[in-house]
Amino acid sequence: MESLIGLVNRIQRACTVLGDYGGGDSAFSLWEALPSVAVVGGQSSGKSSVLESIVGRDFLPRGSGIVTRRPLVLQLHKTDEGTQEYAEFLHLSKRRFTDFALVRKEIQDETDRVTGKSKQISPVPIHLSIYSPNVVNLTLIDLPGLTKVAVEGQPQSIVEDIENMVRSYVEKPNSIILAISPANQDIATSDAIKLSREVDPTGERTFGVLTKLDLMDKGTNALDVIEGRSYRLQQPWVGVVNRSQADINKNTDMVLARRKEREYFETSPDYGHLANRMGSEYLAKLLSKHLEAVIRARIPTILSMINKSIDELESEMDHLGRPVAVDAGAQLYTILELCRAFDRIFKEHLDGGRAGGDRIYGVFDNQLPAALKKLPFDRHLSMQNVRKVVSEADGYQPHLIAPEQGYRRLIEGSLRYFRGPAEASVDAVHFVLKELVRKSLAETQELKRFPSLQAEIAAACNEALDRFRDESKKTTLRLVDMESAYLTVDFFRRLPQETENTGNPGKPGTTPAGKPGTTPAPAVDRYSEGHFQRIGSNVSSYVRMVSETLRNTIPKAVVHCQVREAKMSLLNHFYIQIGKREAKQLSQLLDEDPALMERRQECAKRLELYKSARDEIDSVAWVLTQILMVWEILVFFTIYV
Repeated sequence: MESLIGLVNRIQRACTVLGDYGGGDSAFSLWEALPSVAVVGGQSSGKSSVLESIVGRDFLPRGSGIVTRRPLVLQLHKTDEGTQEYAEFLHLSKRRFTDFALVRKEIQDETDRVTGKSKQISPVPIHLSIYSPNVVNLTLIDLPGLTKVAVEGQPQSIVEDIENMVRSYVEKPNSIILAISPANQDIATSDAIKLSREVDPTGERTFGVLTKLDLMDKGTNALDVIEGRSYRLQQPWVGVVNRSQADINKNTDMVLARRKEREYFETSPDYGHLANRMGSEYLAKLLSKHLEAVIRARIPTILSMINKSIDELESEMDHLGRPVAVDAGAQLYTILELCRAFDRIFKEHLDGGRAGGDRIYGVFDNQLPAALKKLPFDRHLSMQNVRKVVSEADGYQPHLIAPEQGYRRLIEGSLRYFRGPAEASVDAVHFVLKELVRKSLAETQELKRFPSLQAEIAAACNEALDRFRDESKKTTLRLVDMESAYLTVDFFRRLPQETENTGNPGKPGTTPAGKPGTTPAPAVDRYSEGHFQRIGSNVSSYVRMVSETLRNTIPKAVVHCQVREAKMSLLNHFYIQIGKREAKQLSQLLDEDPALMERRQECAKRLELYKSARDEIDSVAWVLTQILMVWEILVFFTIYV
């Protein structure tokens, strides 16, 4: 089952990457679901020596006061016998360290990069993996030592800051607490035990470690603590004997230090009967075995969290889009697909699938009729203007029957007013179409990756809409001009005609030819006020008829020339131009934001790692299930057969 811890180590590294790159809450939830061992102790309690004894290497910074100023996530990976030991940092993933003195220096340098040369602390962890045949698979988190007083160069809040940082790790329900306490101090004053009791009152998650057993006063021992009489934990207490300062100064080999530790417990009159359950080697195996058991019990929860993270990563990958192809043909295909996606959304706006197209109908149903009603026909067909226009049309010779030229001038002058509403309708629809283009571009998620292509499409659309607008204006103005070019004769033929006679019998007399007959009726005064009123009224009736006609035909022309063309050929010219571009120009259009490309690569790597971990954990879980079934069968046959 050693591989199970190795898998969890890999998942934890992936979680770290997720957190570093803004992976969201799921990254931290998954991290919390993965068990790990948090090493807690006061300053100078021997934490560093315990960790080095477990690893079998001298690799941690040493000194007086606060030395561990950032959490160190230490992942141990057991390798095959005979392989070379090496270490890797997550922030230097491409570099392998075989000299552990350089590992110590890098820990110190990386700490200083974040906290500076001062004695400040930082919650940002350092991730270190050690691969060795001399370790067990294990994940340990070395935390800053608890302290009671701020020393010079530290803020007054350092005591509280360190405790809050340590508490954030040990209060997680899946955290295993390794509480380090020096044996030459009263266990009641142990900072590690005090904090672990607060977060784990039952002692279910806490392993007690007593250091400096060899430094206790003669005649005293720590059996009451180790055997659980002073302070009982559900997990065992383990005593260790670390290297002395003299051994450290002489660079005593860790193999020799471990042998001395075994000899101490085997020959000790106080602890000899516990020798097989004492020492750093036993502690490492105990922690590894317990961690495996906890992971095994947490497999369903871990798989659930992994599956959730996979779903979120796949969703993000869909949002980020596929990687851009390299060859020109594939790039052209990608551009055309993106254009089609935009065009589809644009048509949905026009056809009612999305909001916006109804504004075009509003132009025809509200804006155009309102503009037609506001035209100044009352002023143009006033008595004074009708008299003026008719008189000017007559010239030096007044009209004989009906003032046809006057009629024509009045009608033509009136119809010219329709040009304004016609052009305004075209411009209003043009504005709506441009807004729909802008909105559709914003709603085309795939295009957000390529701002250069988005800008090109926007420019091409606006250029096409400008062409459609110009053609629409020409067409609608032609409709107005056609009404002026040829008047509807039947309209005037149906009007009541003015007669030369009154229609009443005249008095007897002679005709103009001198023949006997009735007396002629008095002639109609063609320049009377009533005469000009009738002319204005007739022209007004004709203009109203034309207005109703244009109210129906202008929308038809606008839709045909602008809306229909926008639906059918908005990007046709752009397609032609794109087909002529070279590969370099196409790649420039698909030039993504470097941060977006990096984000996609990171997501792809994490997704691959998560899927691999899920498959391997699934396989391990299946093997465990099979072993359990075989065990149950053996038990059954042992009992009943």
